Amino acid sequence: MNFADLYGLAEGLLPVAYKAGKAIMPYYQGAVDTITKQDGSPTTLADQAAEEIIITALRDMAPAIPVVAEEATEKQGLPAYAGKMFWLVDPLDGTKEFLRKHPEFTVNIGLILNGSPVLGLIYAPALEVLYCGYADQAFKLEDSGLRQRLQPTAAVSAAGLHLVCSKSHHAPQDHMIRDSHVSVQSQQAVGSSLKFCYIAEGRADMYPRTGRTMEWDTAAGDAIVRATGGEVLTADGQQLLYGKEGFANPGFTVYRNGVRRATGIMYAQ
Repeated sequence: MNFADLYGLAEGLLPVAYKAGKAIMPYYQGAVDTITKQDGSPTTLADQAAEEIIITALRDMAPAIPVVAEEATEKQGLPAYAGKMFWLVDPLDGTKEFLRKHPEFTVNIGLILNGSPVLGLIYAPALEVLYCGYADQAFKLEDSGLRQRLQPTAAVSAAGLHLVCSKSHHAPQDHMIRDSHVSVQSQQAVGSSLKFCYIAEGRADMYPRTGRTMEWDTAAGDAIVRATGGEVLTADGQQLLYGKEGFANPGFTVYRNGVRRATGIMYAQ
């Protein structure tokens, strides 16, 4: 798959992400019933409505590429093997924030090729902002139409790192940092896959994650971060891979462009 193919898919997916986000918003603005999934996490009719829109569009756009989507796997089970190229879809990432009426929830669409994310879109409908990344291109697109290329500097501040962590899952950054020569300037809790977007945008330097995540939680953000020169690495220093048995991720750390090379620190044990 070449640059032109990825560009075409990305531009074609923009209205799909917007449509899915618009389907979510009436539920966000009103009352919504929750359903508890087998793993104990919540889902809603908003998740299901958005996923139906995305899956239908992906099958129309690229019928030969399989789709692995969070809500569908709850009903149908996980595929044993998704193939060398497949989509990963989380129609409403940050459901807990959504239910709390916090705006930090997202629509995530990622494309995997040979175990690596090569295209990602993240749309935050309540914040009216979309992030997209593929190859070495990444941009932020506001609902106003303003498009800004994401090119975070590789420089690391002498004052210390800016960290992001999950709002809903404990992330023990303090014990991870205290034995390092690197200081922490700030630490912010952010919901959903927006943590990846903060890294890609240069608003944060690192996102360590020790808790369990699924591949559809991370694929889109991973693609966007990689497109800006950042890294998403497991504890042994390897890139996070996709299409694993069970589609569950180990611990990982997301690094802004230049941060790991400048500091040499490795986390997510």
